Amino acid sequence: MGLLSELKLAVPWGHIAAKAWGSQQGSPVLCLHGWLDNANSFDRLIPLLPKDFHYVAMDFGGHGLSSHYYLGVPYCQENFVNEIGRVVAALKWKRFSLLSHSFGGIIGGMFSCIFPEMVDKLILLDTLPFTMDPKGMENMLTYRRGAIEHMLQAEAFQKPRQVVKPEEMLQRFLKNNNHLNEECGRLLLQRGTTQVATGLMMNRDRRVGLLEYSIPFLTRELLVHSIKQLQAQVLLIKASQGYFNMERGITDKSVTLLVLDTLRSVLKEQFQYMEVPGNHYVHLNQPQNVADIIGAFLQSKERLPH
Repeated sequence: MGLLSELKLAVPWGHIAAKAWGSQQGSPVLCLHGWLDNANSFDRLIPLLPKDFHYVAMDFGGHGLSSHYYLGVPYCQENFVNEIGRVVAALKWKRFSLLSHSFGGIIGGMFSCIFPEMVDKLILLDTLPFTMDPKGMENMLTYRRGAIEHMLQAEAFQKPRQVVKPEEMLQRFLKNNNHLNEECGRLLLQRGTTQVATGLMMNRDRRVGLLEYSIPFLTRELLVHSIKQLQAQVLLIKASQGYFNMERGITDKSVTLLVLDTLRSVLKEQFQYMEVPGNHYVHLNQPQNVADIIGAFLQSKERLPH
């Protein structure tokens, strides 16, 4: 299944870039990439998925080929959720499925709770649909302060974008993303950089800071309430060498287990869990490990009454 087209969807601050595969008459699937990644995250997976679907992978604002937010507008969960609403409105989708990796799963999970009637199936690739922090009360104000200070500092000291030789850029990128192999690193950099005369420049907005600055951490009560709103069938695929946490690569098993147990107890047969060999980028490094599972889930006819 070849790439159908590149898309530019108009938004008030510019455009949201996306890429589409498959017939527009197929059942729609919106693909959501991870933190600081881009739509190329799905380039190796989507050709292995069923061909009777229409897949659109978007670049979140400030990522890939999408426009940066206006100065003064924060990169926060609510705005990213809003982007999904704008994209599906532009595409005239009334009901669709979400295929999400990492940070994309957190945004897709929240969208699925706020607009439950719109999401048929929610697929989570090595991610949880909600974030919790075992020290949430202690850290909440620290995160909010960090987010404000980071935005103000980034806006006050706007330095020229650094130009780096392609091979040096790749090695830096792989050092910061040690779950990626070289081929997949190059793939993400294709969409995540711009070629200039003397090298490459990163496309992403440098105001996009630490992930914990951009997403709220739920309490246990809000977690349960949010999960109860879901109408979608949910598939969570865990990579054996991956990670769920939002704490810069340190897995908090107690939070992971709590969220998984809550998903199971609230959703019951509406929730499916699978574990596959691979790391956090298994869908990109080894897409064959997840393609059949995702394909079977997309093609299954079970749908919760609503």
